[in-house]
Amino acid sequence: MFNWLRKRTPDAETALRCDIHSHLLPGLDDGVQSFEQAEAIIARFHHLGYQHLVTTPHIISDLYRNTPQTILSKLDELRLHLKTKNIPVTIDAAAEYYLDEELLNMLRQNTPLLTFSPKKYLLFETSFLNEPFILKDFIFRATAQGYTLVMAHPERYVYLQSASALSKVEDLLSRGVLMQVNISSITGYYSKAAQTAANRLIDKGWVHFLGSDCHHLQHAKLVEEALRMKYFQKALSLPLLNNTLAEAGV
Repeated sequence: MFNWLRKRTPDAETALRCDIHSHLLPGLDDGVQSFEQAEAIIARFHHLGYQHLVTTPHIISDLYRNTPQTILSKLDELRLHLKTKNIPVTIDAAAEYYLDEELLNMLRQNTPLLTFSPKKYLLFETSFLNEPFILKDFIFRATAQGYTLVMAHPERYVYLQSASALSKVEDLLSRGVLMQVNISSITGYYSKAAQTAANRLIDKGWVHFLGSDCHHLQHAKLVEEALRMKYFQKALSLPLLNNTLAEAGV
């Protein structure tokens, strides 16, 4: 079914072995809706050299009310499906938390959040238009509880896209927030502004993870398209943390 599984050439590989942001658990959010869709995408990632995927369903209080229990249960189902298909990619799950008052309340109540790696990486996103007024409070509470914060696709947030907003990014970095840029942003998939912002973060060396943010097969194809792009190769020269997770198997 997946012919690219049979032959892999060096120029078809990303040099990344671990992806930390995707939506591959069927029916939990706006990502894949079937195990067959997930299988097709994961097979393509395997072709590109990925050995380990951390899939991250949305948790949004007024839209996708996923919990660690629902996510991990669906993860077990996906692992079983992949085992029957003999696709040699290991899958773990965390979540992409939307920063709102409910997430802040979870921290106030010491509710355990779904993370990846022993470093307790916590992937979060914010409003695309405006900086949340609770952002700094969230950062303080989360780091005080031992979480290592990873901001999903900062290049897509309008309030961080301009050159003048670099001071805001620098402030986030000084507070211990790590940055995860979407590979699709490098290709210009979202917008020219997001592409420019992604390139600017790469130029500054302020990227800790590259992520696919894969919701469907087209996103996986964009990862392959990015291989030919200068800024993707430049990002690979940074001390990215992706492959440290693949080596650790978490």
